[in-house]
Amino acid sequence: MTFEELKNDILACRDCREKFGFEPIPIVRGTANSKILQISQAPSKTVHLTKKPFNDLSGNRLKFEWYQITDDIFYNEENFYITALAHCFPGKSANGGDRSPPIACAKKWLHREIEVVDNEIFVIIGQKAAKFIFPDDRFEDLIFKDNILNGKPAFVMPHPSPLNIKWFKDHPEFEAGRVITIREKIWSVLGIH
Repeated sequence: MTFEELKNDILACRDCREKFGFEPIPIVRGTANSKILQISQAPSKTVHLTKKPFNDLSGNRLKFEWYQITDDIFYNEENFYITALAHCFPGKSANGGDRSPPIACAKKWLHREIEVVDNEIFVIIGQKAAKFIFPDDRFEDLIFKDNILNGKPAFVMPHPSPLNIKWFKDHPEFEAGRVITIREKIWSVLGIH
């Protein structure tokens, strides 16, 4: 299967229509040669409505605080291939948060995306995405070490959601140090100095 065939199949997927109770909108952005393959958990409701990944409060922290890049750089498809465990917003849970991303989506698509995109590095965002990709490792260990995925460097980050405030308070060393190291790797791949 070619990259274009895979991407078109993902964008046409409606497997979760009955499960969600609304029309799923797959969100994936990038090219076969994007420099960075970024894998998160699932699009938010804002992303579902705008059809633009990380176009929300989590995205603001990720792009402007952690990566310290502009929207033009982030949304340049030569720079980032943006995908997730679940390509569609999964809906709201009874407690008001988002439902967990359906793992069936990741099992169907994600491994094929990892194989077909000719990226230089991976950035994996959030505990659920990290656990799916590295099931035998502790989340905190993954964040604070350099990892390898598909023979390439892989960096794990916590989810930038404002709801993740306890994790940031419990792990101040992430924003004080580790995120700087990851940012430097991203800048190097993007040719930013």
